[in-house]
Amino acid sequence: MIIDLRSDTFTRPTPEMLKFIYEAPVGDDVFGEDPSVNELEKRVASYFGKEAALFCPSGTMANQIAIKCHTQPGEEIICEENSHVYIYEGGGIAFNSGCQVKPIKGKNGLITAKQISTCINPDDIHKPRTALVSLENTSNRGGGTCYDHAEIDLISDLCKQSDIALHIDGARLWNAMIAKNESPIYYGEKFDSISVCFSKGLGAPVGSVLVGSASFIKKARRIRKVLGGGMRQAGYLASACLFALDHNIERLAIDHTHAKLLETALLELDYVESVVPVETNLIFVEIKKDFSPQHIAQLLKNEGVLVMAISPTQIRMVTHLHIENVDIHHVISVLNSIKP
Repeated sequence: MIIDLRSDTFTRPTPEMLKFIYEAPVGDDVFGEDPSVNELEKRVASYFGKEAALFCPSGTMANQIAIKCHTQPGEEIICEENSHVYIYEGGGIAFNSGCQVKPIKGKNGLITAKQISTCINPDDIHKPRTALVSLENTSNRGGGTCYDHAEIDLISDLCKQSDIALHIDGARLWNAMIAKNESPIYYGEKFDSISVCFSKGLGAPVGSVLVGSASFIKKARRIRKVLGGGMRQAGYLASACLFALDHNIERLAIDHTHAKLLETALLELDYVESVVPVETNLIFVEIKKDFSPQHIAQLLKNEGVLVMAISPTQIRMVTHLHIENVDIHHVISVLNSIKP
């Protein structure tokens, strides 16, 4: 038996989702004639209270399209230093948009309006125009942490006052909304654009959606085509996302409960220094300096438990829809039994 805690991207469609995919009505999406894609875009736009949406093959493409829509070459983007758009998207900001980044060191992946305000460039020909602020919620490298509404309100107000666009990389925004009992309409009101992913906690095999105003999405659709993201009978993929919308959002609370159980057990281990306080489904474990995360990961693998050693001092675990309560208790038993 293998229990895979490396990432929620390892989820696979359930038999029920596969049946729904098989029965999906499809057409040519580049011609705007795929009914399943059209329904998904309409539903996600409405879900966030936005005018329009665009189905994309990946979260990276959705983020990169948004950045290119909001900026001109030579402008600057503000984000947290461990943001996915900055460190995990292959230099796409420079490659696709010709922009530079001003990264901010946040706390567990989160930045504040006060920090952002000090990084906005003045109207000076020697400096790039600050064109965009990009937040990530939940923060992956921050340990699945979530922004508070009060801070988002301050950041949103600052961006409006400064004529700066505000984007949110919401790859795991579903988790944040469940954890904090939040309304998606709130995010639609505060952000100019939102990307959300269906192939992580929601269990779809492929797909992200970018939402924004009608004019923004019209521009985004053209950029998607240029990047090679125009797909034909994409409804087979979009139908999986539709199924996830109806069946897999509320159950994310189970993943969060499982993550908290792991956090409690990990804090009792003599080789664990600390755990980033768990809010959602990500568990970031700081290993004591006398122990090796890589060695611990290998010992766990030998017992059928897969985790990721993501740095010389950290291990990451991620709960998801294929992890049951019995699996969590087995992992805890293994954690207690290994001797690194």
